[in-house]
Amino acid sequence: MDYDFLKSLRNSHPAWRLLAADSAAFVISFLHRTFVQPNVRAMSEQELSSRLDDYLYHLRAQLGSDAFPRGAREYLNEWSDNKQGWLRRYYPPNSDEAHLDLTPAAERAIQWLASLEEREFIGAESRLKLVFDLLHAIAEGSETDPQVRLAELVRRRELLDSEIAHVRAGRLALMGPTQLRERFLQVVDTSRALLADFRQVEQNFRNLDRQVRERITASEEGKGEVLQAVFGEHDAIVDSDQGRSFRAFWEFLMSPARQEELTDLLERVLSLDTVAALEPDPRLKRVHYDWLNAGEVTLRTVARLSEQLRRYLDDQAWFENRRIMVVIRELELHALAIRDAPPTDPMMDLDDVSPTVELPMERPLFAPPLRPVINQQLLDEGGHDVPADSLFDQFYVDKDRLRARLHRALQTRRQISLVELLESEPLEQGLAELVAWLTLATGEGRGLIDDSRMQTIIWTDDTGRPRHATMPTVVFVADARRLSPDSAIDLSRTQ
Repeated sequence: MDYDFLKSLRNSHPAWRLLAADSAAFVISFLHRTFVQPNVRAMSEQELSSRLDDYLYHLRAQLGSDAFPRGAREYLNEWSDNKQGWLRRYYPPNSDEAHLDLTPAAERAIQWLASLEEREFIGAESRLKLVFDLLHAIAEGSETDPQVRLAELVRRRELLDSEIAHVRAGRLALMGPTQLRERFLQVVDTSRALLADFRQVEQNFRNLDRQVRERITASEEGKGEVLQAVFGEHDAIVDSDQGRSFRAFWEFLMSPARQEELTDLLERVLSLDTVAALEPDPRLKRVHYDWLNAGEVTLRTVARLSEQLRRYLDDQAWFENRRIMVVIRELELHALAIRDAPPTDPMMDLDDVSPTVELPMERPLFAPPLRPVINQQLLDEGGHDVPADSLFDQFYVDKDRLRARLHRALQTRRQISLVELLESEPLEQGLAELVAWLTLATGEGRGLIDDSRMQTIIWTDDTGRPRHATMPTVVFVADARRLSPDSAIDLSRTQ
């Protein structure tokens, strides 16, 4: 922790940059409410941009229209570039839509700010007891003398026999309210810290994978030596301290008996009056399911990295021309050399990323050009009494406004019908706006259509005449992309 290290850390670490940014309050508050508080691992760029638009709207309503003048996409692009490093942009498998996830550095900064909140008290007893328990576990787990371990087990058995005798005699040793609150707050802090550690675990696996790829790229060895090194490095990733610790955690958590025991313990503890008075977060009751979801994401990342690593090596075998291999390796070495300091000016321009194929039969046959016949005639001068109202009678249906309305409506419920949406805010642009709603439901996959049930949409046109349209029931759901056309949807709520 000397001066040079701290100066380098201030200039290079994303967490320090986030805390020192002028808009730190804006960035951290949005990232906390979007990723950390609900424990969301990743989100599509379109959905995240919509949520940021809503958040900017509320901030501008409080601070003025000049606050944070840029658009949501510009902020997301800035937060996810290498200069800031607060969000990680990537493309999931079999998807062409970018997703964004919180980086471990940004989450650590958010957790550090959360630790600055004033607490009722600092639990010293429970943490001291935890230190003693950990030291006892280390000493017992490393003891090689059987007699010493037997003596310790006998001592613990005598303590248990004494406690059993006290319970049978009706003398129960209960924790006081202070001890209960102290230990429960420690459970809450540990649970949140464990959720925050999953992103760092996933990032550690990515760093190990990148090191293996760099070794393959810079290696001058033959195919056999590279294969042996790759599979050896893969085993090293799995058998590293990070891999063994995560595997032990996952095996412990995946035990059905452990899950039932943890569920029962959480219900019993949260039902205590002393704990209920602290008003704990309701999501704490299902925190182990959040652990399972986060662990599953990490497992999928490790499996995907292993698959990509093998595919990356297989692709090398397709290159038979030695000259091509030399050129590609030189390019990769140059890319690694300038990775930390890329040039600001573009190095080259690519016309297209894929070849353009034109089949011979797709070419049209020759057709002689038509010779226009021009008749000489005098043109009369037009009058000035032609109405030009139709030129200005044009309107545009703003789909972003409709998407924002739909997003606000689905924040408090799982599904909503088109009729319910239009009850609060009727159609303003008539049939064109109704067609735009159908485009959001079918073209963008935000809703489902039930042909077996009909609904009637009523609106008033510009002349004041009532209009109506009878159509199948349209239901918007919170996440329609995960539903197949045959998925069962509760449509009884849409009547």
